[in-house]
Amino acid sequence: MQSLVDRFGRTGFAALTSLMWALPMAAWAGSADLSPIDKTAYPWIALSIGVVMLVAWLALLTRVARVPVTARRRRLDFKQMSRDERRWNIALFAFACGLIAWLNAAATVDWSPLIGAISVGRVGPSVLAAALFAFAFAMAAGLWFSWRRSSAAFSRRP
Repeated sequence: MQSLVDRFGRTGFAALTSLMWALPMAAWAGSADLSPIDKTAYPWIALSIGVVMLVAWLALLTRVARVPVTARRRRLDFKQMSRDERRWNIALFAFACGLIAWLNAAATVDWSPLIGAISVGRVGPSVLAAALFAFAFAMAAGLWFSWRRSSAAFSRRP
């Protein structure tokens, strides 16, 4: 654990290890959506695993707080970030969340009614589809742009 904390810093280590409870919680949310429909998903199992892993993650973070960290430049150390770098990292996070939300929605939606309406030539669904793809493009472009600006701000850090 010492080498991981030393490599990523406390903030980066906490962010990376948060996946151990965030992924089961995402599985719970997805199975809770599907469970009333097909009666095959068991959302309480995923929720239980997520809650247990959340408790384990919180215990892990209490141990990480006591690990000594060598002083050096780290990308995700909030104390070392400049104001510009914090701003672009927040934008990066927002665009990443927007793109992930779009991908999650795209993966869980039945597209056949929209495709059927577009193939018939209805204007409203065509505008909706164009707006959805414009949103996805805007999120991807914003993600790329904010990553570039965040990297530039990191390289200017003293």
